[in-house]
Amino acid sequence: MNVLGGDLEPCSFDPVTGFFRDGYCRTEGRDPGFHSVCAVMTEEFLEFSRAVGNDLSTPQPQWLFPGLRPGDRWCVVAARWQEALEAGAAPPVVLGATHASALEFVSLADLEAHAAPS
Repeated sequence: MNVLGGDLEPCSFDPVTGFFRDGYCRTEGRDPGFHSVCAVMTEEFLEFSRAVGNDLSTPQPQWLFPGLRPGDRWCVVAARWQEALEAGAAPPVVLGATHASALEFVSLADLEAHAAPS
């Protein structure tokens, strides 16, 4: 289920995202980081993430991670999205592709305020 109460929509198949690398931001309790927010990468967020120790721009083939560029959609850790929000660097969010479990860490109002254009 997504944060709006509907069926979870895919976040990205190119690059393939998700904890399970199936294109969806679902966790099913096995994802300790809660990669549940479908975010549209921005240069600002990528720089913020790198500055706090999570380089999302450099490919990591051993983790099936292609490296991200602005405009890519990616399932990010809900707590990291909240941290970016507090730092003024939150990327846009695809609400229909953001898993309802994200609401344990971020408010729907904050997600809606950063909704990506449809």
